[in-house]
Amino acid sequence: MRIEKLKAKMLTENIDSLLITDMKNIFYLTGFSGTAGTVFLTAKRNIFMTDSRYSEMARGLISDFEIIETRDPISLLTDLSASESIKNIAFEETVDYAFFKRLFDATPGLELLATSNFVLELRQFKDDTEIDLIKKACAIADEAFMSALKFIEPGRTEIEVANFLDFKMRDLEASGISFETIVASGKRSSLPHGVATSKMIQFGDPVTIDFGCYYEHYASDMTRTIFVGSVDDKMRTIYETVRKANEALIKEVKAGMTYAEYDKVPRTVIEEANFGQYFTHGIGHGLGLDVHEIPYFNQSMTENHLEAGMVITDEPGIYIPEFGGVRIEDDLLVTENGCEVLTKAPKELIVI
Repeated sequence: MRIEKLKAKMLTENIDSLLITDMKNIFYLTGFSGTAGTVFLTAKRNIFMTDSRYSEMARGLISDFEIIETRDPISLLTDLSASESIKNIAFEETVDYAFFKRLFDATPGLELLATSNFVLELRQFKDDTEIDLIKKACAIADEAFMSALKFIEPGRTEIEVANFLDFKMRDLEASGISFETIVASGKRSSLPHGVATSKMIQFGDPVTIDFGCYYEHYASDMTRTIFVGSVDDKMRTIYETVRKANEALIKEVKAGMTYAEYDKVPRTVIEEANFGQYFTHGIGHGLGLDVHEIPYFNQSMTENHLEAGMVITDEPGIYIPEFGGVRIEDDLLVTENGCEVLTKAPKELIVI
């Protein structure tokens, strides 16, 4: 079904053949999870090329494709293109210049077409199997967070907390982390992407934890901010503002909402609390085989609309330099009439 949808899109855009080199896109289309492979599609043929390390694996995993064993797939394109009488080859624009130059040299007389998000536009919409895997990745992150609440205490370093979460998620059957775990405590919590350091967590610190995992190739991504020992009135106000912004969006999101509206709902809550200047990033992004994938959101995107089957993040934050910050992030499945929250960890203010 995925290949059929892709070929229908090729036909609509007058693309004779499509060369796919991104391994996440290749996995999506074929189920192949090795590290070396190339897909070449024409109107009549589905071709998968890999080297001898993976040819047996490919034959066991991939159906409805011709498997060709080669260490130099680009060198085969001239013959493949001639046999199909094609006039153009589309390629993913994320390739580097060296790859493009080799492709150009190997395909004289053919028009080369750069594509942007050609496969990713299909990947935006998750089927039931994909949704179940993302839910499992979210459940692993939820359980790891609850365990971390018992681990975090004054004297622990940010790195120790990050390592605890990383290993806990693996213990819970994650195949790996979906990005470098962020643990930012005290004043460092004002850094939206504060990499964990050797700083010790102290009594009275806010601790922002942004983390996730891969389960069977699909990612989770969540953020919670907690407090160690105590929380002052200003930080409590900030926390409740961010929580309200997060939950306001959950109440409003549904298929048909524009990307601009998706960004505006939580931003309005934060602006009305007079913290607007401290919400410095977009409200979220798509989630799937990549932890960050389309769609992305901003206030100018009035023509794009959410659709059922998208999995996206809801991550408002307030970050005050030299004071501290709060972010709360959930993963949401868009439905026709609302959304399903996939991350279940508690969001009430937690003081440990």
